Amino acid sequence: MDVSEGSAAGTKVLVIDDSNTIRRSAEIFLKQGGHQVVLAEDGFDALAKLSDYQPDLVFCDILMPRLDGYQTCAIIKRNPQFAKVPVIMLSSKDGLFDKARGRMVGSQDYLTKPFTKEQLLQAVRQYKPVA
Repeated sequence: MDVSEGSAAGTKVLVIDDSNTIRRSAEIFLKQGGHQVVLAEDGFDALAKLSDYQPDLVFCDILMPRLDGYQTCAIIKRNPQFAKVPVIMLSSKDGLFDKARGRMVGSQDYLTKPFTKEQLLQAVRQYKPVA
């Protein structure tokens, strides 16, 4: 895919969540919004796809087996190649502690699950890179 195709196809979004239902919902909503989507079921899966896919934005669940969302976000942010990629944490808990901890590891924002199509697309609009 050349660069002109990529820019015409919307934002490249990586969705990391251990719930198949959440991954599929996010994929449907984002594709309806004209964005490209890659799915990962946990932090290790996401890190493997990160360099291949080079996403513009990452949605990352907090509670996942093996490598949780905080650890995954911290690893992404420590990599100079991806340090500027916005990471938005996803959680079923709407706690102040979770939001603060997400910010400490470098996340830009926090969405509470279940999210609506509009919340997801609004987050992409807010954080997509300026060309």
